[in-house]
Amino acid sequence: MTGYGSAQREAAGQLLVVECKSLNSRGLELTTRLPRPFADRDIELRSLLTRALQRGKVSLTLELTAAATAPTPEAAPRLLDAGRLAAAYTEILAAAAALGAPAPADPLALALALPGVVRRADAAPDTAPETAATQLQATAELWESVALPLLHDAIARLDEHRRHEGAALAAELRGYGARIRQLLADVAAHDPKRIAHVRARLTGLLAEISTPETLDQNRLEQELLYHLEKLDIEEEKVRLTGHLDYYDQLLDDPEPAGKKLGFLAQEIGREINTIGSKANDVAIQHLVVSMKEELEKIKEQVNNVL
Repeated sequence: MTGYGSAQREAAGQLLVVECKSLNSRGLELTTRLPRPFADRDIELRSLLTRALQRGKVSLTLELTAAATAPTPEAAPRLLDAGRLAAAYTEILAAAAALGAPAPADPLALALALPGVVRRADAAPDTAPETAATQLQATAELWESVALPLLHDAIARLDEHRRHEGAALAAELRGYGARIRQLLADVAAHDPKRIAHVRARLTGLLAEISTPETLDQNRLEQELLYHLEKLDIEEEKVRLTGHLDYYDQLLDDPEPAGKKLGFLAQEIGREINTIGSKANDVAIQHLVVSMKEELEKIKEQVNNVL
């Protein structure tokens, strides 16, 4: 479930950058950071992430800054309105004369500092400041036309990264299952020797405490069958084989199967433990230990499966 995706775009003199990161987690944990103009979009964003990612510890950041190509107010070209300058200069001198005050030392500098006399080249003259409604509309258009597509792009890249990781993880899990299957085949191959050994051991013990005249062969066979049935692991081998078949099917399933694999790993563990407890054989015990080792690897990696 780990992954990373990013996307960026310049629009309306602003640079939008989206970064989305995901780490492994049992559930879905979302952390979002949005610029102030998009603060009211947090619920919409969380809904989008929930539908797209489902699980993981997800952190998403959207940054909105001035684009490097956009001219700063200091660097933007300036235009001088000569008519306004002349009118402002005349008004300053007339106001000083009307008040009986001495004329300013530099009336030209005062006139140049008045609003509208010098303006940016990209600013339209005599335009009123943007209203709040206009700003909200511009922000909404920026979200719909730029920010939202960028978010989809970054999430898609993160999801693609997770798919690549998932393919590699599936190969590892398939290898662990194949190893357990091979060990189970080794158990099945050794099982007839174990049965013969148990039969010979029980027969020998009975021979030590009885004579041929007192030994009831029918009773002996009954006791052997009773003990051998208690030590029989055929059902466990069949169930374990079925679990491993279903395990391989889940790995090929395009739908999320992480929780199913977790439950199935518990069932596989039960069958392995039962084989170990019933086998009563050193060689099979060693094979069981190896199967448990592979199963622990499966349980560890299943936590990373969606």
